[in-house]
Amino acid sequence: MKKRSFIVSVLGAFVLGLSLSSCSPESAKVYKSQDYAYKYEYAKDCFARGKYSRAIPLLQELVTIEKGTDNGEECLYMLAMAEHNMGDWQTASDYFKKYFQSYPKGQYAEAAEYYVGESLYRSTPEPRLDQSQTLLAIQAFQEYLDLYPQARYKSQAQDRLLKLQDKLVTKEYYAAKLYYDLGTYFGNCTNGGNNYQACIVTAQNAINDYPYSDRREDFAILVMKAKYELARMSVESKQYDRYQDAEDECYGFLNQYPDSKERVNAEKYIKSCQDYLANHTQTNELGK
Repeated sequence: MKKRSFIVSVLGAFVLGLSLSSCSPESAKVYKSQDYAYKYEYAKDCFARGKYSRAIPLLQELVTIEKGTDNGEECLYMLAMAEHNMGDWQTASDYFKKYFQSYPKGQYAEAAEYYVGESLYRSTPEPRLDQSQTLLAIQAFQEYLDLYPQARYKSQAQDRLLKLQDKLVTKEYYAAKLYYDLGTYFGNCTNGGNNYQACIVTAQNAINDYPYSDRREDFAILVMKAKYELARMSVESKQYDRYQDAEDECYGFLNQYPDSKERVNAEKYIKSCQDYLANHTQTNELGK
C-alpha cells in the first residue's frame, strides 16, 4: 500500500507539474498561492471564460477549503458544471449528485438534480451495448420530475426520458431480431427449445413493456415470422397446434396493420398454414 501511495503521489505531482508548465505565469502563481479568496475569484473568472481545465484543479481544492460556506456551494456547482462542459460525464454526474446531497435547498439544487440525469444521459452507450447507464439516467430524470413537478427543465427531462426509452426499446428489438436470425442455430428445433421461441417471448414482452413505442409493428412482424418458422420446424406432434397459432397470429397482424409492408408475407404464411392444416385434417380422417 505504501508503494502504491508513493506512485500515486508521484503521478499527482507529475500531472500538477505539467499543468503548471502549460499555464501562464499568472496561473502558476495562483495555483501556488495560499490566498484562497484570490484563488476563488480566479477560478470564477476561468469558469466564466470557458477555461475549464484551468478552473477545475482550483475548484477541486476550494471545494474542500470552503466547505459549508456560500463560496463552497458555488465552487462545487461550478466544478460539476466544468466537468460536464469538458465532457467527463460520469465525474460531472457524481459532482452534481454530491452538490444536491450537500445543499438540497441550495441556490443550484434544481439545476444540479437535472444535470445528474443530463450527464448520465450523455454517457449512455449505443443500443447494442449494456444499458445500465441508461436505466440510471431514466431513474435520475424521474426523480427530478418527482421532486420538481413544475420543473424549470421539465420539457427537456421529458424529452430525454422518451429518447432513453427508445434506446431500451431498440436494444430489445436487436435482441429479438438476433434470436430470429439465429433460427435453429444452437437450438435444435426438432428437439424442443430454440431461438424462435426466444424471439417470440422477447418481442411480446417488449410490446407489453413499451405500449407506445414506434417499434410495435416491428416487434409484431418478428412474432408473426417466428411463430410461422417455429411451426414449420417443429416435430410432427407439435406442428398442428403451432400452425394454428401461426395462422391466428397472421390474421391478428393483418387486422392491426392492414397496410404493412409485410402484408404479402402474412398472406403467404396464412396460405401455407391453411394447406398444412387441411392436409393434416384430411390425413387424420383417412386414418380413421
